[in-house]
Parts: sequence; C-alpha cells; structure tokens
Amino acid sequence: MPISLEEILETIRMTEVEHFDIRTVTLGINLKDCISDNFSQLKKNVYDKIMRVAQDHVGSAQKVESQYGIAIANKRISVTPIALIADGYGKEEFVELAQTLDKAADDLGVDFLAGFSALVQKGFSKGDLSLIQAIPDALSSTKHLCSSVNVATTKAGINMDAVKMMGHVIKETAEKTAAEEGIGCAKLVVFANVPEDNPFVAGAFHGISEPDIVLNVGISGPGVILKTVKESPAKMDFAELSNRIRRMAFKITRAGEFIGRKVAELEKVPFGIVDISLAPTPVPGDSVADILKAVGLEDVGAAGTTAALALLNDSVKRGGLMASSYVGGMSGAFIPVSEDEAMIKAAQKGHITLEKLEAMTSVCSVGLDMVAVPGNTKETVLAGMIADECAIGITNNKTTAVRVIPVPGKDVGDMADYGGLLGVAPVMPVSTLDNSILINRGGRFPAPSKGINN
Repeated sequence: MPISLEEILETIRMTEVEHFDIRTVTLGINLKDCISDNFSQLKKNVYDKIMRVAQDHVGSAQKVESQYGIAIANKRISVTPIALIADGYGKEEFVELAQTLDKAADDLGVDFLAGFSALVQKGFSKGDLSLIQAIPDALSSTKHLCSSVNVATTKAGINMDAVKMMGHVIKETAEKTAAEEGIGCAKLVVFANVPEDNPFVAGAFHGISEPDIVLNVGISGPGVILKTVKESPAKMDFAELSNRIRRMAFKITRAGEFIGRKVAELEKVPFGIVDISLAPTPVPGDSVADILKAVGLEDVGAAGTTAALALLNDSVKRGGLMASSYVGGMSGAFIPVSEDEAMIKAAQKGHITLEKLEAMTSVCSVGLDMVAVPGNTKETVLAGMIADECAIGITNNKTTAVRVIPVPGKDVGDMADYGGLLGVAPVMPVSTLDNSILINRGGRFPAPSKGINN
C-alpha cells in the first residue's frame, strides 16, 4: 500500500511539533560465512564483510532524512551472535574480536554495533562461556559495542547458572566502567524470549534464521501519541480512546516502514521489519510516562498504572499490525527510567518503584530497563532481578529483559548522568533481603507447562 503525499506532509508536521523520529535503521549482517579456525583470519573476515556490506548505510540514511525531512536518530548495525562465530576461542580472543567490531563501527560512522551476544537458555558452549566472561573487558574497552545474553525461553525454561553468572558480569562491568558511572551496563541486556529481528540496542543481534543482509527499522512516537491522548476528552471511554491511539499508531508505523524501505532501496538490501515500539527520550514531551498520566493518573506509580500501560501497549500493537504486514522486533511501549523525562521525575519523587516497574513489565516491552541501583548491590540481588523478569517472560510467553546499572560509589537518591538518549538515572532502592540460597541452587528452572504446545 503506497504512502501518499498527504501522509508524508502530516508526518513531517509530527517531526516538527511532536518529536516524532525514526529511532533507528539497523542493518543486520550475517557473519556465519566469516568463521575460520585461524583467529587472525576470522577477525579480518569479520571486519572486511562489515565494511563491505555497510559502506553505504550511514550515507543512505542521511539521504532519506534530507529528502523527506524525517529525522533518523541512530544508524546501527547488528551481527550474528558472536558466540556462534567464534565458538571454540577463549576470553582473550573474544575481547580482541569485540575491539575489531568496534573499529568497524567507528570507521563506518554508525552509532552502535550490536550482537556481542550469546543464546544460553539451555546451556553453554565453550564460545558462550568465553563471550560471557569477556563482556566486562569488551564493554569497557569499546565505544559503540552492545552486548546481550538470552538466558530463558518459554520452551526451555530458565538457565539459572547463566542468571547467576550475569549477576556477576553486570557487577564487574559496572566496576570496570566506574569512571563513567557504570555506563558499560547501559550497553548490556539480559533477555528471556529474545526476538531475532530487534533493531533496538542494546539487545539487537542478527538472528540465525535471518537472511544474509536485512534492514530493520525502529520507530519512536511517544510525543505523537501523547498529543492524541491529551486531545481526548477526560470523559471519553476506553474503547474510543484506544481507537484514537490505534489510528495514530497506524500513521507512524506507515511512516516508519516507508522510511525503512527507502533506506533499504538505496542500500540495495532486503527490507525486514518495522518495530513499532514507543521509545521515549529525556526530551520533555517525548515520554511514555506522560502518556500514562494523560490517560488519567496523577503520576506513574499510581494505582491503575499497569492497566493504563496495558491499554497503551495493546492499542499501539493493533494500529501497527493494521499498518504493516512486517511488524516485528519487540513492538510495544518501552519503560526505561533514565531515558524518559517524566519517569525520571517520578523515580526521584518515589512515585515509581522497582516493584511497580516489574508489575508493568508483564504488559509491555520489555522489562526493567535503564534502572540504576546502589553500587553496593549484591550480585545475587542482581541475579534475582533477572530471574524475576525471566519468570514473567516465560510464564506469559513474552519478551522480558533487564538492563540494570549498579552505579559504583552511589546510593539511593544520587543521580548518574549518561547524556544523550541514555539520559539521567536516579539511583533507586532495591531489596537487600538475602536470596543467595535461591540463586545458588543453579541448574535449569523448568519450562512452564504452556511451553509444551505442539
């Protein structure tokens, strides 16, 4: 269904007034054909393929931005999970490979390169273990690299050995980037039910069932949806409010797919999916939390917050699915704390807590996201947060995740400033009750019965 000139003009108006942008065009690159038993050759193969395939990525996106007047905030690359590409190598080699990936990203001028990843929901290969052990050094010695580890699926259950390990990795990553307030953890996410075509960092990677090269697009429209809700009368019932949100989600999804397809055409690569997630920024008016308040709450955290978020999330999905046959990724409403101006204020006031955020993750994308906690938080507590989100994910057959930052040297009430889209993170209180026996049990947490659905 071709997009009309009127739709283009309306979208341009949204970019000027309501902070609408295309959050990312992410070029997915298969690296399986780069595998070699000679490590120097492997690094060369990886660097050469990324440089060859992605040489026009930034330039093509910039041309489309200029032609249609719609901003593309980030130009990104995702690659095949590196644990698969370098399976059999050790920690030191994985750190070197991370630096090679970072050099390619820097040379190409992309904002982020994601895929320093492992899929360990049922267990570990040698490469998986080496990559996980390498994460703290990899993220502390690179600028553009992002990492993710999938530790659970509805079919497999939860790899609790991996959960425990990731509690340690998060803590070590924070300490190795302490001079930048633990920013390494902002580039690390732990998943349950990870999607293979997600264009958003830090969790993006190029799935093993994806084509050799593909372009995925992620949109961002909280400001547009906020305006729609604010213009709806307070006495409007939920069915009509949902209908208005769906109509606007339809429009921004159409615009997102249009821009993504134009970039793909210039790069001469297949178009993949449009991720219709509402991704907030620290800019005033570009906030998912403000949308929830406009639905009828004094502030996020009030009774009814989870219900309001469920309505928003479902309405956005419905509108997006009507607009495109290729909706993918995570597609919903993100609730990162530091990246959402109204969420930051709510956390500072104590209106939103980790417990309420956890409840909200049961109805949205993705999980406990960009949450800062005290630097002295125990590894087992971090692992417990991951386990809780994984339990929500596998029980509800949805993607959940944890991107948490134990900020070195900081405590509840302090602030950590990461700048740009990462925003400012208020350090939030976390339970200090001992959970070490639970975390140390290890093994595989059984899959829920709903996972047996063949």
